Amino acid sequence: MKKLIIVLLVFIVSGVAASAQDASALIKRVKAKLDKVNDYVAEGSMKTDVAFIKAPAGKIKVYYKRPNQFRIRRSKGISILPKGGISFNMSSLLSTESFTAIPTGESIINGTKVKLIKLLPNDENSDVVLTTLYVDEANLLIRKTNTTTRENGTFEMEMNYGKFADFGLPDKVIFAFNTKNYKIPKGVTMEFDTDEPAKQNMKNRKGKVEITYSSYTINKGVPDSEFK
Repeated sequence: MKKLIIVLLVFIVSGVAASAQDASALIKRVKAKLDKVNDYVAEGSMKTDVAFIKAPAGKIKVYYKRPNQFRIRRSKGISILPKGGISFNMSSLLSTESFTAIPTGESIINGTKVKLIKLLPNDENSDVVLTTLYVDEANLLIRKTNTTTRENGTFEMEMNYGKFADFGLPDKVIFAFNTKNYKIPKGVTMEFDTDEPAKQNMKNRKGKVEITYSSYTINKGVPDSEFK
């Protein structure tokens, strides 16, 4: 009986290890696709939906340079983005291999079959506690992420792809977060829709930011000055 239990445990452990290796291999394939992009300049529009805050849609220009330089410039208004929000960029998320990938099943995102993979950081001091990736294995695309941090709460990103999918770059990103965990940067003046104590009310609301990209200029070089 003991021998049977030991054999079963060996099979279970071997199966778990094999699944973890498969998950790590899939993440590496996704990263290899993203790594085809050394830099880009993108144009598009940003729409912010946060209760009590006046933040009209505006045109934006986005700059990226490997491994993790990212900058959004908005033509007018403010950008409501929680600190540590992975900068809307999957390359930044996977720029390090200091995490353990654990497969946790499958799901469907907008009609597409995806594999769920949890990333646990190996650095115990990392602000990121846990990230769940929804990976489209057939196309090597990350369709959705859910990230929990120590300092900035939990936020979610959903990506829609089109003509730039071969580079792993989305046509649209929907970023959702809880305003309870959002800290208004010092020096930023907020406009509120009502005279109510909006700062208190916004702390119990959901926030959403949508970025729709109209064009990308890829691997043409981006000077470091754009990120200062």
